Amino acid sequence: MSHVATLISNPAEPAVDAALLATVTRLLPDAGEAIALKPGVAADIPFNGSGSADIATLTAALREALVGQPVDLFVQKADGRRKRLLLADMDSTMIGQECIDELAAELGLKEQIAAITERAMRGEIEFEPALRERVGALKGLPVVTIERVIAQRITLTPGGRTLIQTMKANGARCALVSGGFTHFTNAIANMIGFDENHANTLETDGEMLSGTVQEPILGQDAKRSHLHRLTRELGLGAQETMAVGDGANDLAMICDAGLGVAYHAKPAVAAQAAARIDHGDLTALLYLQGYGEADFCMA
Repeated sequence: MSHVATLISNPAEPAVDAALLATVTRLLPDAGEAIALKPGVAADIPFNGSGSADIATLTAALREALVGQPVDLFVQKADGRRKRLLLADMDSTMIGQECIDELAAELGLKEQIAAITERAMRGEIEFEPALRERVGALKGLPVVTIERVIAQRITLTPGGRTLIQTMKANGARCALVSGGFTHFTNAIANMIGFDENHANTLETDGEMLSGTVQEPILGQDAKRSHLHRLTRELGLGAQETMAVGDGANDLAMICDAGLGVAYHAKPAVAAQAAARIDHGDLTALLYLQGYGEADFCMA
């Protein structure tokens, strides 16, 4: 079979049942038997597809048939699914929060700062000046506060550690690239198991944040640059790479990766990414690559 349609639901709310699989199978040309990647949660349906335009039309028809169902769908060629490089955003992707908003909460400024963050992530305002403005509001916050915020306010996104450990066990390199801050990425990368991490550096004045960020700011272009750098260093083809994120500053790497995934993303990002995960957790990125639950590394 030349192509495969993958259906994914949230492991906490399994929705890929026999009736849904039958509905999708009927719409696929020359479809084979569904292959359970995790019963009730994810499945592949192989089929024989044709041109990219036809695949786009087919994908639209399948999504129309799934309206109202808490299920994600992606159609791709069967060959070359497994990736050897993953670049992942941190805030609202590998973790459930926006770190700068949680720091602002320590000063009673969360609502004000979160509003700016939301506009920047939607692409309504430029990322770099928005970051400088938000960091400026943090001036005077004790640096030791960051450790407490990580411990008390930050939660890992379900499936994230399994995603990274499974890909690494299968020879992939995993990089955390964030428009946030190294104080957070160093800790989060260690918790999850990333091979490397890159982010912005908060400047300090003694034991307090100075309200400034080290230039140049790591934004959309820098994330894309890290993707291309690692692709070259590892001697990979573009099709062997994957990038995942949720905000406008992730779009460049998402669009340049062999498989770009919008994860519970802002509308503008979801509209432009090749794949979108609106319901599943981060193990969805493993199902997209054809991994089944039996292949997962849980350590």
